[in-house]
Amino acid sequence: MKRRKFMFSAMAAGTLPLTGLANQPLPAAKEKELYEIRTYEMKFGADQKVLLSYLNEVLAPSMIRMGATTFKLFRELGNSGPTKIYGLIAYPNSEVYLRSQNLNSDEKYVTAAAEYNSLPPEKTLYNRFTSSLLLAFDGMPQMMDPIDGASLFELRTYEGYSEDAVRRKIKMFNDGEIDIFLKTGLHPVFFGEMIVGPYRPCLTYMLNFKDMDEHDANWKRFSSNSDWETMKVKEEYANTVSNIRKIFLTPL
Repeated sequence: MKRRKFMFSAMAAGTLPLTGLANQPLPAAKEKELYEIRTYEMKFGADQKVLLSYLNEVLAPSMIRMGATTFKLFRELGNSGPTKIYGLIAYPNSEVYLRSQNLNSDEKYVTAAAEYNSLPPEKTLYNRFTSSLLLAFDGMPQMMDPIDGASLFELRTYEGYSEDAVRRKIKMFNDGEIDIFLKTGLHPVFFGEMIVGPYRPCLTYMLNFKDMDEHDANWKRFSSNSDWETMKVKEEYANTVSNIRKIFLTPL
């Protein structure tokens, strides 16, 4: 069963269905991807449709032309304030990431972004956007597709009290925890060590579910799994996580 990429194309940005298979085999590719997570904090009263149009119709296809393999947008579940839009971008390597930072070298982007770039100060759409850069784990070097019908995405960040604590937690994932996730229905999208961004030292990963009922049931399955019960008490993995941050997202 072949892994299918979770990606936007220039022609399908904003319209690609969230498809995939549960318990997919892990990717066999050797080169580890880079993941960028962008968070746009909307300005109060700004027209969200204008920003989404730019992201979907201008930025996404431009990044894909530059070599990015994924560009997907999410919003927080519920009514958060201020409103935030999350972007997930995957790059096959650092060369593509660096090339994508020079969008003005792409004439198609410059033309397509002209209207967006001409917005006056009084029509500012967002306060600021932040970016985090992650390096994929050895145990899952490339992104996996969501399951069929996925409508809930969970973004989790594990902070460690030291760099070594995070290193040991990443080893724990690579040495078997990812496999337990797959067995118990904690459907992963990606795992990455944060190499640029807040809360370091830390790692971040994304899971996907059909709904909150599946989320709750499968986390319970994971917690009671015999392999997990054995693994979590090993001394080498003690004190690896000092804080957990989690956000529930739904795709835009």
